[in-house]
Amino acid sequence: MAALLTAEERKDRLPALGDTGWQAVPDRDAIRKIWKFRNFSEAWAFMSRAALAAEKMNHHPEWKNTYNVVDVTLSTHSAGGLTALDTDLAAKMDGFAPGVEVQTDHGAEILCLCQIKGG
Repeated sequence: MAALLTAEERKDRLPALGDTGWQAVPDRDAIRKIWKFRNFSEAWAFMSRAALAAEKMNHHPEWKNTYNVVDVTLSTHSAGGLTALDTDLAAKMDGFAPGVEVQTDHGAEILCLCQIKGG
C-alpha cells in the first residue's frame, strides 16, 4: 500500500503542482484541478492519455467531463489521503495539457463552452 506523503514530501511536491493549478480540496486530503480545453475532442484526447497513464500506474483519478471541461480530484483511497501516486499522476497529467486554460476559482460555477455559447 502507498504511504501518505510526509510533511517534508508535501513541502517538496505540492508547491510546484500548485503553480500549475492544483489546489487542496476542502475537508479532504486530496488535490483538484479543472482544465478548460478548446473543444470536446481535445478534452477527450487528454482524458485518453491520462487514463492510459493511470492504468499503467494502477492509480485512478476521480474525474468529471462536461464537453470541454475536465475536473480531476486525486487522492489515494486505500491510504486515506495524498501519496506519491497522486503527485506523480498530477505531474503526468500536467504534461499532457501544457498551456490549457485552468479554472483556479474552484468555488465558482464551472461552465463548459456549450453553456457559455448557449447563453
